[in-house]
Amino acid sequence: MREAFVRNRAFAMPLTSPAYPIGPYRFCDREYLIITYRTDADKLRELVPEPLEVPEPLVKFEFIRMPDSTGFGNYTECGQVVPVRFRGRQGSYTHCMFLNDHPPIAGGRELWGFPKKLASPTLRTEIDTLVGTLAYGPVRVATGTMGYKHRAADIDQVRAGLAEPNYLLKIIPHVDGTPRICELVQYHLEDLDLKGAWTGPASLSLWSHALAPVAELPVLEVVSAMHIVADLTLALGAVVHDYLKVSEPRNQGGKLYELAA
Repeated sequence: MREAFVRNRAFAMPLTSPAYPIGPYRFCDREYLIITYRTDADKLRELVPEPLEVPEPLVKFEFIRMPDSTGFGNYTECGQVVPVRFRGRQGSYTHCMFLNDHPPIAGGRELWGFPKKLASPTLRTEIDTLVGTLAYGPVRVATGTMGYKHRAADIDQVRAGLAEPNYLLKIIPHVDGTPRICELVQYHLEDLDLKGAWTGPASLSLWSHALAPVAELPVLEVVSAMHIVADLTLALGAVVHDYLKVSEPRNQGGKLYELAA
């Protein structure tokens, strides 16, 4: 196998049988249950990396069904997403994700830096209730419920929210265990076909787990809930901050912060 062949084929692991194909990655009939809740402000700010800013102590717990996704197949995921600001613009930072399918775990981590781990999430309709669950092994760590399609949501507002930038902390170690890549990545959802959006009464329960610590951001108050069905394309990302490069200190609220070491 010649070096030129290796270079031309080196887009994913393993070289001769990649875990996922080259994008773009299109999702059809993607279904969300998003429960927004208020949490402990100090704990939240401990878990969100600079230079992202946390304007309010809010977390979105998302359960997502993806029955038809290019190259990734049919799977379900869930996780915690934090509303943030970056350079004055509103967006979302993905804190943790759990899913039940290997190709999107490999692709998500390698390409974008999605914080994905293997677990067993579900999202289904049970009579009059939309129900999302997360189990890590045999242990239940999250349950979310929402009244099924109680009220139509503002489509323009939902579409604007989905169009906001999203942020990830991408980490890839060197062979000696030191960080080789440590970057803040920005990506967008594109070619959005919003098929429906609804709100309704909701609840969210989280339980402690050593390796799925979603309860570290406790539920103090459920603020809102959203049920969304859409087709969309997951665009590739762009690096917006490199933590391995020395940066100049900046002033934020009267204090100086070093953004990278």
